[in-house]
Amino acid sequence: MATKVEELKALLQPVVESMGFIYWGLEYIVQGKHSILRVYIDHEEGINVDQCAQVSRQISAVMDVEDPIRSEYNLEVSSPGMDRLLFTLEQYVEFTGATVLLRLRVPYEGRRKFQGILCGVEGEDIVLRVEDHEYLLPIDSIEKAQVIPQFKDSKG
Repeated sequence: MATKVEELKALLQPVVESMGFIYWGLEYIVQGKHSILRVYIDHEEGINVDQCAQVSRQISAVMDVEDPIRSEYNLEVSSPGMDRLLFTLEQYVEFTGATVLLRLRVPYEGRRKFQGILCGVEGEDIVLRVEDHEYLLPIDSIEKAQVIPQFKDSKG
């Protein structure tokens, strides 16, 4: 049985892609009566507010017809931004070398949060270097992964 997030992805990814955008991922955050469906879109030339609004209107129309969420929710359509979340193995590969913050579903070696350099992907595992230790973390064990933007010092 597919999870709600998988069901929503299957419904919404084709909508986003048919409009010429890159489907980056989605978050479905259930908070009682104030749930949030956040859909991230991207484009080679970047994303602006008007494009987010355009995609939001199309997603809203599909959601009204298909009605996959029975309770109230707020729909947000956004660019992934510089501090983007990572959802797929391909995205982890694309951001190899970046600093990332990971939160696991269950603790590993007594901790759930890891921040380090993304070294790549081995099979279904993410390779993360934290200081002088490398961790192999199964992608299915990752609750949330986010790129930490690195800004260069302009003085130098």
